[in-house]
Amino acid sequence: MDIPGLVEVTTYEELREIVPPPFGAAVDKERKELHPLDREWLAASPFVLMATSAADGTCDVSPKGDPAGFTLVLDDTTIAIPDRAGNRRVDSFENIISNPHVGLIYFLPGRTDTLRINGRARIVSEAPFFDQMIVKGNRPQLALLVDIEEVYHHCSKSFLRSKLWKPESWNVDAAPSRAEISQALERKDASLAELEKYYGKEYEEKIYDVKY
Repeated sequence: MDIPGLVEVTTYEELREIVPPPFGAAVDKERKELHPLDREWLAASPFVLMATSAADGTCDVSPKGDPAGFTLVLDDTTIAIPDRAGNRRVDSFENIISNPHVGLIYFLPGRTDTLRINGRARIVSEAPFFDQMIVKGNRPQLALLVDIEEVYHHCSKSFLRSKLWKPESWNVDAAPSRAEISQALERKDASLAELEKYYGKEYEEKIYDVKY
């Protein structure tokens, strides 16, 4: 896209002319192993965003969520994340097969800081810890084993700017409903009433009944 007046930054030197190198705590906070405080955070977190990239550079960011503590800490440098069946796209897992690097951001609802973990991932179909990942009778068929290379806590600025956890700023009706989006883009042969029922109360009740 040709945008008049656009100035592109294409080199490291140009970037650092605008944004000086980090200093102090921003650099020193990086660690290679989990601290007890990191373990507490993981035990309390019900949600993570997982970023991956294929060997050709194509990217994916996938949400993973379960009851708090769903990420198992196996030791100070290894964590395991269960996979629950969904739409069967497994975009992130396909990426990991060709490029094992992953980036994780762990959230605590209501908190404006986050925990970030970067490392190398392996897809496993069986392990002794799978029995610890059972939720409502659902034992995962796959899990992600992550060898930690970098871990640190991230500041609150983006959450404060966005007011993400401020209910008074929420507008859940600002965009079409999930049923409306599905009918327009994904399930064009289904009626809106059918989709509203599908994405209603039963959808939440059956999320652990789904198999690959």
